[in-house]
Formats: sequence, C-alpha cells, structure tokens
Amino acid sequence: MSHSITPVTLNDQAICWQDIVQVARHNSPLELTDKVRSKLRNGRAIVEQIVKTQQKAYGITTGLGALCEVLLQPEELSQLSYNTVLSHACGVGDTLKVEQTRAIMCVAVVNYSKGTAGISPTIVELIVDLLNHQITPCVPKKGSVGYLTHMAHIGLTLIGIGDVDYAGRTMPAAEALALCGLSVVELGAKDGLSLVNGTPCATGISCLALDDCKRLAQWADVTAAMSFEALSGQKNAFDQEILSLKPFEGLQRVGENLRLLLADSSVIESRQGLRTQDALSIRAIPQIHGACRDQFKHAEQQINTELNSSSDNPMVLGTAENYRVISHAHPHGESMAMACDLMTIAVHELSSVAERRLDRLVNPLVSGLPPFLVKHSGVNSGMMIAQYVAASLVGENKILSQPSVVNNFVTSGLQEDHLSMSTPASLKLQEVLDNSFNVIAIEYLFGAQAFEFFTDETFGKGTQLAWRWLRQHIAPYHEDRWLAPEINLCSELIRQHKVNEVLQSLDGNIY
Repeated sequence: MSHSITPVTLNDQAICWQDIVQVARHNSPLELTDKVRSKLRNGRAIVEQIVKTQQKAYGITTGLGALCEVLLQPEELSQLSYNTVLSHACGVGDTLKVEQTRAIMCVAVVNYSKGTAGISPTIVELIVDLLNHQITPCVPKKGSVGYLTHMAHIGLTLIGIGDVDYAGRTMPAAEALALCGLSVVELGAKDGLSLVNGTPCATGISCLALDDCKRLAQWADVTAAMSFEALSGQKNAFDQEILSLKPFEGLQRVGENLRLLLADSSVIESRQGLRTQDALSIRAIPQIHGACRDQFKHAEQQINTELNSSSDNPMVLGTAENYRVISHAHPHGESMAMACDLMTIAVHELSSVAERRLDRLVNPLVSGLPPFLVKHSGVNSGMMIAQYVAASLVGENKILSQPSVVNNFVTSGLQEDHLSMSTPASLKLQEVLDNSFNVIAIEYLFGAQAFEFFTDETFGKGTQLAWRWLRQHIAPYHEDRWLAPEINLCSELIRQHKVNEVLQSLDGNIY
C-alpha cells in the first residue's frame, strides 16, 4: 500500500495520534518549526540560569529519585546526565518493534517541543535526524513501570553507545551515525533526566495500538456479517428503528455497517422467520462490537490529550530573566495505563465473541452446514483444529486482560511509591491485538468457506466483495491441507489493508 509522505510538522497547533502513526509506521518525515526551536532555546536558557545561580532544583542541580536532596556541583551535572542514561538503560527481553521505538521517539520530540523540559536543543534535533534517517535504537521490551528504561536505551544511541537498526541491519550506533553524517551529542545539566522522563513510551505504543484497534473493529464487523449470513441470521435484530432505541454511538455505527454489508442478500431474505431469535454471539453484534468501539473512542481522547501535554519533571516556565522551576507528577502515566487497559478489554471482547461465532460455523448441530466446513468429513478434519487455535488465543487474551494499572510497586527508596504500569499496559495491549487479528482472520476463513456451500443465492453487497477479495489470495478448502500459512496470510491481509480499500465498489463506507 502507498501512504502519504507529507511531513509531520510540529508547531503551536495540536497534534494527534495519527501524526505519530504516520512518522512511526509510514516513515513520514518529522519537522520542527522556528517557533518550536525558539521554545527549546528559551527552556534551555532557563536551565543554564538555574545552574549558574546554583538554585536547588530537582534533577537539574540535585540527584534523582531518593537522592533529590543531594545538591551537586556545576562540574558534576554533565556527568550526572551521562550516568543517568547509562544506569537507567537496563531493560531486558526481546527488542521492541522498529515502529514502536520510532513512536516513542516521536512522542518524546513532541513532549520536548513544548519547551518546558529545558533539554538541550541539539538533542531534540538529533532525535529528529534519527527518525528521518530511519536509525532506530535497539530497545529491550521489558523493564519499565511507565518510563525510564526505554527512553534510556534511546539515549544511549545519542551518545554513540549500543546497537541500532539501520537499513535493515543491526549495527553499532556510532557506525550508523557516521554513515549518515551525524554526530553524538554532549549531555549537559538535566539532559539525562529529560531523556528518561515523561510518558512517551506508553503514549507512543498506544498510538500504534489505537490504529490497529480501529482496523480490527472494522474487519470484525465484516467477518461477523459473513458469519451472520452463513448462519442464516434473523435480520430484525439489526433493524434501524430498534437499534435507535439504545442510542450508543458505537452501537449505531455497527448497525449501519451490518445493514450496508448485508444489503440485498437473498440468503438472509429467504431465511427470515427460520427461528424466533439467534444466539447472542449473532444477535448482539451491534451491542458488543459497538461497546468496544465506544471504548476506543474514549481511549483516543485520552491519548490525544496526553500527546498535547507536557510530561517532563521538573518543568521550567517563563524566561531566563523571570522563571519558575516546578517539581510535579506529570510523568505519572495513569491516564495512559487506564486507556490501554480499557482498549485491551475491548479488543479481547472482539476476539471472544468472534470465537463463539466461528465455533458455531463448524458445528453442524447449529450451523446447518457440513461438519467443520468440509464436504467429505471423517477422512477430512476440515476447519476443526483452527477453532481450537482461536479458543487458545482467546484464552490467552483473557489472562492478558487483567488490568496493569491495578498493580503497584514501591521504587526509589519510597520516593516513587505508586506506579502507573502504563508501558506494560501498552505492550500487553499489543499482544492481545496480535492474538485478535489471528482470531478475526480465522473467522474470515471460516465465513468464506461457509459461503462455498451456498449455490444459486446472492450474498450481501459487502460480504460478497469481502469473500471474492479473500479468494484472490486463498483458495476454497475442498480437502485437508496445511492451514497455518493461510491463517498467517489472512491475518497479514487484514492488518495491511483497510476495509474500505477492499470494498471499494460498496455503496458507502464502513466506519
């Protein structure tokens, strides 16, 4: 797919999560305006004035965390910044995806662009250069309770330490910088603290996750409509007048999508009155999918608010001649933790109800279709075990849906005695999304296979387009064959393609 390469420009205007996705996932250039550079210089001038007058200010002229009362000498402040980056870069486990690290870097620049961090402008410019040259620090996934470790590993790259991903290869940071004509930075007072501070980790990762959530929700409507049709669903459950009596925005949107997808289906029309009502996994698609969408919208508001906030501590306000330096708690990522936990629960619900539908598709006792969606069952197992896979993934999602924010630990010698766990929440959300794309892919395969058993009938306008598009990539299932590659392919297809790109000839858009 092609995506716009229009630069994302930071200025005085609000930024949104889609801007972060454009830079992190689609490699749009990031640009700073002169207004932003002026703010950076002003903030830095305040820090320099604090150092010059030896005012006691947390993290600028003092130690960190429980060492906040230890006043340092001016000649020690640069060493403090270096030591902060080095000592905090202690993450473990697998490396973050390139796009996740890029998202964190982009959000960090957005945070610094407010000018309240007082970080050296050369550092911000170098992070922008890294993004635009696609030099991505190798950042271990685990070790953050909300901030610190991920950004510290990014900070290592700025001083030429550690490894990066560049041009598809892992290489030493210093080598990649040299190849691109970039130089390491000299860290000064407060720079180390600003590099590990704030909420860029959870916020950046959640921007990418929200993009995935919205795509998953649209595809879930499509695959649910296919299951509904294959199972001879009773369309009165989606009646516009009935749904309007419960006016949740998400519910109304899903109802519109389903009516559009199923329009002109002779399969549905010919089976009205077959039963009084369907099972809830079929009948309550608007209510369940709609509730999930409403949570995504709430999370979107939280993410955009966080993006347009300042989350460094301490902050410097005013000018070098008339300033204030204030310690506070904006790096605490409670809002991001709750938003990610909420999205995780909603994503799980999309996968959970999808698994119930696909189970009905392979069960001849309720489907009216051949057992396990294969003509010659017995010698062929058909789609039997793929349903097991979906059940396993949903079971894992249930475990992962335990909220992170309700966990708490004490760190830094009682100084940080309530932690948001926002970064673990965002990483856990991505795991649940990965599982759920696979579940929805399995439902897509099942729904398409079920369609193969209908002859001389017309499917819905949207469901027929979805069926035909999948058949361009994956053939019908006539006898047992290796299914794992097809599940993986289907999952990648729905990850990489927007619903409305696939259903271009539909009389309307799926939202």
